[in-house]
Amino acid sequence: MPTDARTPGAQPGVETATNRSLITKLSTLTRPARNLVFHSSLYLAAIAMAEVVLVSELLSLPLTPAPLVAGLLTFAVYGNDRLADLETDAKTAPARTAFVRRYQDGFYVLAALAYGLAVALSAVGGPLTFGLSLLPGVVWILYARDLLPSLSGDTPRLKDVFLLNSLLVAGAWALAIVFLPLAFAGAPVTPAVGVVFLFFVLATFVNTEVPNVRDLEGDSEIGVRTLPVVVGVRRTRYALYGVTGLTAALLAGALAATVVSPGVATVLLATLLLLAGVVFCLDRVENDAALAVAAECTRLPAFAVAVLPLLGQ
Repeated sequence: MPTDARTPGAQPGVETATNRSLITKLSTLTRPARNLVFHSSLYLAAIAMAEVVLVSELLSLPLTPAPLVAGLLTFAVYGNDRLADLETDAKTAPARTAFVRRYQDGFYVLAALAYGLAVALSAVGGPLTFGLSLLPGVVWILYARDLLPSLSGDTPRLKDVFLLNSLLVAGAWALAIVFLPLAFAGAPVTPAVGVVFLFFVLATFVNTEVPNVRDLEGDSEIGVRTLPVVVGVRRTRYALYGVTGLTAALLAGALAATVVSPGVATVLLATLLLLAGVVFCLDRVENDAALAVAAECTRLPAFAVAVLPLLGQ
């Protein structure tokens, strides 16, 4: 049997097999931590915090408790959403559902504590920040809970209403991400704030529809009308290209009108390029779950470029 000339006595493939074994062991050791971060929505909370810091830097706002409040709200709302939809999510996200079901008692406690702490911190900033901190919870109740049918008989949950479900999520989170730091700082609403807000509404809408491609089969079974369910994956890709292009046109127009600076426009346009890359990969890569995470992370490079250099000052 031939041997590796550089390591006499070693058999071909042994080193490769050893590397694979190490990777497998490392993957096994880190799986509990990865499950905790991704299944509990901790990573979404971290992204929300980064986005608020990014908005503060883009709008030249001072650093306030807004990022912490946004992170706590995100953890609480998404945690409660996953607890409320355990039965339906079992079809679309079985691994995450199994993890949440296993630790659901702890999730209830942590989500309640997170929301309570977020509201308490926001109260320090005044009535406006307090009201903004309540908004995600109110929207989630209207969005996910089966309240409206009791009022009108056969009215569906807002979560099941075509397009309104994603628009509601995008609008609520854009309000929190953009206006929380503004309210904490007591800064005025300028045209640049409006542009950044619209950017986050449109970009978050795309982010929301990307995982719906992964959940297409499960959503169809449980009657949730998402863009992929109604128009199919190919047309969803074109629609999301259109929303991304519309967002780019908005930024270009704002730059031409000197509403935003070239630096702000460049940073946000770069995130749109990444988002367009994710949309291009829809239904073209096998790991749809990783693609959904990639869509949610498209603003992190902008955060790194705009914010991290400030740490060295």
